[in-house]
Amino acid sequence: MNNIQPLQVKRKRQKFAPDSSRVITRFFGPGGRKHRKNIIRRVLSMPEEKCRQILQSVLRDFSDRHMDLEGALIRHYDRIEALIAKAENFSRERKLLLGSFFTKEYSIESVAFFNPSIVQHPNQDDLPEGFLRVISSFRAVGEGHISSLTFRSGILDRKDNLMMEPVSPFLETPTVALNPTYDKKVFLMILKDELDCNDIVYQLFDNLPDQFRFDQLKKRIEEFKAEQVLSSERRETVEMIYWIARSNFVQSFRAESRLSERVIFPTGRNESNGIEDARFVRFVDDDGDIRYYATFTAYNGRNILPMLLETRDFLKFKMLTLNGDAVRDKGMALFPRKINGKYMMISRQDGENLYIMSSDHIHLWESTQILKRPQYSWEFVQIGNCGSPLETKDGWLLLTHGVGAMRKYCIGASLLDLNDPSRVIGQLEEPIIIPNEYEREGYVPNVVYTCGSIIHNNTLVIPYAVSDTTSGIATIELKPLLEKLSHKPLIGPMVDSS
Repeated sequence: MNNIQPLQVKRKRQKFAPDSSRVITRFFGPGGRKHRKNIIRRVLSMPEEKCRQILQSVLRDFSDRHMDLEGALIRHYDRIEALIAKAENFSRERKLLLGSFFTKEYSIESVAFFNPSIVQHPNQDDLPEGFLRVISSFRAVGEGHISSLTFRSGILDRKDNLMMEPVSPFLETPTVALNPTYDKKVFLMILKDELDCNDIVYQLFDNLPDQFRFDQLKKRIEEFKAEQVLSSERRETVEMIYWIARSNFVQSFRAESRLSERVIFPTGRNESNGIEDARFVRFVDDDGDIRYYATFTAYNGRNILPMLLETRDFLKFKMLTLNGDAVRDKGMALFPRKINGKYMMISRQDGENLYIMSSDHIHLWESTQILKRPQYSWEFVQIGNCGSPLETKDGWLLLTHGVGAMRKYCIGASLLDLNDPSRVIGQLEEPIIIPNEYEREGYVPNVVYTCGSIIHNNTLVIPYAVSDTTSGIATIELKPLLEKLSHKPLIGPMVDSS
């Protein structure tokens, strides 16, 4: 007889909703070259005093909405300066005013604030016993359905209440730079996968050091192009090398910025329409080194590109390509440590089933195998992961999402073998979180979804999205959950205590 008690799934009252007042500045380039020159001509036709009056009005109306409005106006002026003759004669006021006509505000979360993940904060100083400082990431969606990545920090107390730190009214985008250095061995490994490593690759890289900079690569390519006439195939190879180099870059925030002010907004061509569904994990290497990774999907409006983010401090973020035959589709989630000497990742290869991958190198993934197929009616359409697996004494706890009738998304749970996570050793027949009557309405109805959970004080804490619009938090006691997952048969009712 099964004496295991029903699971108590507790929904917290705390909610995370989009706030349209949080804005960033973006370059505004209306029309084509002729239109822009006409705007410039009109601004330049104004007397200096009129220019000063309008600028003061702009600064009065918008300065309290941005940390450094004048800096943004100058940057946007710089982008149109080439259209101006004798620009060096302009006053700073004239440049600022010109910049204001090519600047717009963008509300990063005016549409939605959802698909959260949660990890342990790198700073755990000055906390009482039983408390844990955490970082949550969210997918914020604004005008044009452009997705960006934003953060919150808070503290879980002994009763798993999440006390969030105050959210700043300001937002800050990072400075962006191509990777300061590239590892030649890794770069060649990636090129071999992409290009079958034809002879041009070896010729180009032969004279580069083991650790090279982008400017060194660019100089070597220019030298190579000057030495010979390139065929169309070789030109394509050069463009692919440039594309890979430019797809790996670093974004850095000011050290004095607050976590809630930092927003990673799409900058590259590969992600022009969004940075989607970041699954953060605190990764501990075999030597004890700790860093944070997040797998995410770069979307340009037509195609998706699986990417990897790396950070140690949530101030500097490396944006890296994921490569290999096994890198496809959405929803990859990295295990928090190596297993049997290999990196491992949960993935979705075909938009339907759940897979597991292993690799010797975190940037290159070739090996994949099926982990789980849809089995129960609530997941008949497709299954995917809901963030990185969580390590417990009984196995790897993996939250999954399933899509069933009427495209309803639910969150379920499986248990993987600790030493061989390709083995599913337990699975709940029923989902643990189902959209209730208060969660069914939103941008995409009937969806609950998470990109990562955390275990604290023997409780599973699940931040989750509600119909692709807002986010909430649910908790489940870990012991009865693991008992139910480990017990045969894997059945039993769920009790929602929200």
